[in-house]
Amino acid sequence: MKVLMINGSPHKEGNTYIALREMEKVFHSEGVETEILHIGGMDIRGCIACGSCMEKGKCVFDDIVNEAAPKLAECDGLVVGSPVYYASANATLIAFLDRLFYSAHIDKTMKVGACVAVARRGGLSATFDGLNKYFTISGMPVASSQYWNSVHGRTQGEAAQDEEGLQTMRTLARNMTFLMKSIALGKEKFGLPVKEEPIRTNFI
Repeated sequence: MKVLMINGSPHKEGNTYIALREMEKVFHSEGVETEILHIGGMDIRGCIACGSCMEKGKCVFDDIVNEAAPKLAECDGLVVGSPVYYASANATLIAFLDRLFYSAHIDKTMKVGACVAVARRGGLSATFDGLNKYFTISGMPVASSQYWNSVHGRTQGEAAQDEEGLQTMRTLARNMTFLMKSIALGKEKFGLPVKEEPIRTNFI
């Protein structure tokens, strides 16, 4: 099994990374392969709604988004980590996720999703809610923990002192691993859920 982990912080080894690494240790102990993509410091522009991906099967802007698409296709689970800026995720991460989820024409059904929010104090649950929407619009089960998936820390390295937050990360990784393995067994026995043709309803 494999989990793709996205570090949305511009600080490659900052507090968001500490949270992801705590999960990664558990994944490795459970025999789950991981890869961390550090995208927070990259120059990633947002979607311009040009529609080119509908024809080409990839985004017109050939950057880390197109590199990440096949990695997403191959993984069993996706973890997205973000620092909290003004009670929401890092704008670079949002641009990345908007384009990745829209332009990567792959079936994300039953790939397990989990997000992690890291902040000094507030805005964690709002960020958590926003990130989970990428999973729930894509047929991806969302892994849960013993608390909302959050870790506290302001200056670099402070997250390592948040013992409850780190325990939440470990629990999240164990629950996510169990869910991925359970889904793999279910797919083997029952296959994926039957899909209907999409119905698109406009109100104008």
